[in-house]
Amino acid sequence: MIGKPTHMRHHGRITLHSHILYTILVIGFIYTLHFTLPIYIASSFLGSFTSESTVGLIYAFGSAMTIVGFLLINGILSRFGNKNTSLWLIIIQGFLTYGIMTTESFKLLATFFIIQTAIVAMIGFNLDIFIEAYSDVQHIGSIRGLYLTVTNVAWILAPLLGGAIVDGNHYQRVYMAAFGLLFVLYYIVHKNFNRFHDPKYPHITIMNTLRHIAKNHDISKIFIANIILQSFYAWMTIYTPIYLNTVIGLSWQSIGVIFTVMLIPFVIFQLPAGKLADRKWGEKELMTLGFIIVGLSTFFISYIHSSNIVIWAGILFITRIGASVAEVMIETYFFKKVDKRESNVLSIFRITRPIAYFIAPIITGIGMIYTSYAGLFMILGIVVLCGLFFTLTIKDTN
Repeated sequence: MIGKPTHMRHHGRITLHSHILYTILVIGFIYTLHFTLPIYIASSFLGSFTSESTVGLIYAFGSAMTIVGFLLINGILSRFGNKNTSLWLIIIQGFLTYGIMTTESFKLLATFFIIQTAIVAMIGFNLDIFIEAYSDVQHIGSIRGLYLTVTNVAWILAPLLGGAIVDGNHYQRVYMAAFGLLFVLYYIVHKNFNRFHDPKYPHITIMNTLRHIAKNHDISKIFIANIILQSFYAWMTIYTPIYLNTVIGLSWQSIGVIFTVMLIPFVIFQLPAGKLADRKWGEKELMTLGFIIVGLSTFFISYIHSSNIVIWAGILFITRIGASVAEVMIETYFFKKVDKRESNVLSIFRITRPIAYFIAPIITGIGMIYTSYAGLFMILGIVVLCGLFFTLTIKDTN
């Protein structure tokens, strides 16, 4: 078991070499593996109870519930503190996960799924608070890069482990494994944060927070850049599997291999990119490069009609090279610009993720009026390239 943290101070704050940060990496890995294990089978599991359109509606309600959760989190933290909030959310998530894997009622299943979507996101928010509290400004890029690298290892392992566990259509087995991980998660959080001191969480209204963000042009631009990147993720997550299966004609086994290869850049590139942002280059340059790679490679997908899995794995791999770099630069820039006490700003920042799941279907709905399914990749590439207006006009932190 990880022992009590040994604090190494740098300018009065705890650095990357503190044991507590490595503890957070372990927590981040277990947390990510918990919610990614069922993520690839969730839609199929829900689809065994209802239609595909209803499944999409459940995901939309889950996103809406997540937004509500982020709007409430600041008040919850002020009353209970980050550690206690984390522990109670893990307990609630345990009950919900147990409900998902045992209920035979579709209405209860849908309710549990919608609520746990928000709870999982809020636990991730608690981890952001812990990381921010134990990070010094000089190492934020390295810390964020390392954290994202570790959690993305879980993303890559999840489809392999989930596929081995599911055994046909026994989806509940995957949720059982995810349920077991919550016991480990609860124990490590409970054991290692007894000395955690909460920052003072400001009592600021949502409208005042939005005005504060709007007045800070660099922060507002990074918000928009993140919405664009998260919309790319959401669109790709929802529609690429459908496109590859129904239009290109690839089997789900082949798609699984393609997606595993596609996610590798998040493990390879985010830590080096974070270190580069701390030591040599600014976030602005790397963020811009990331958006260029994502935009152009996504645009090019419109011209690919082959069913060769090597070609598809290659082009999607390239898109994620750009996305991985852009993501860690957005995270690094945001946490260098925002004080750890501004949990209200962080909560609005995290709302950009569920918002993207409302934007993605809009891109498809409007796009299909003017182009084919393949042409949607061209439209998405253009949308991503529009992010350059925001990345090129922010002031670098270096």
